[in-house]
Amino acid sequence: VIMQGMGLAPLIIAATTGRNALMLSVAVLLLLTPTRVVAALLSRKGQYKFRALLYCGTSSVLYIGVYFILKSIFDVEILQLGVYLPLLVVEPLIIKRYERPQPEKIVVALRKGVRTSIGYVVVLMLMGCLREILASASLFGAPIKQMAFAPLPLANLPAGGFILLGVVCALWRGAVKAYKKHVHMEAKRGL
Repeated sequence: VIMQGMGLAPLIIAATTGRNALMLSVAVLLLLTPTRVVAALLSRKGQYKFRALLYCGTSSVLYIGVYFILKSIFDVEILQLGVYLPLLVVEPLIIKRYERPQPEKIVVALRKGVRTSIGYVVVLMLMGCLREILASASLFGAPIKQMAFAPLPLANLPAGGFILLGVVCALWRGAVKAYKKHVHMEAKRGL
């Protein structure tokens, strides 16, 4: 999300509270890595010509099970996510892999799927919780006693989500740049 700009729709529109971010996180954990691994396995069995259909089809079939698992965990609360829950089926985080010309090895699919899932879950939870704190001075529905008012009610809206994500991305990229500069300076000193 932060480095490639993928996965924005559920993050900006649906992850307005910690609870919504948690529901999306569970969906991503149950969908992203299994889709990648199953698609890698299926691409070994046949031609790798229709990669987009393979990834979207795999994701669609797996989504059916994921939906029922989410419904059993969160009941009717998943309706708050609207169309953004089924949109995960065609989310670039999940189907981006089909653009590469060679099939992905199953072990690599598993490793990269887990890393991508964890990264996206961290960003989802960070953004959902930050937006809820800023927009309603609460976290997972419980009011924060130290906050007398909501400092940024706009954070609950998509525009606020874009602004907050922009700030988080700028801080993250700045930290990455500073770290790389530090490592480069340490390497120069070592020579």
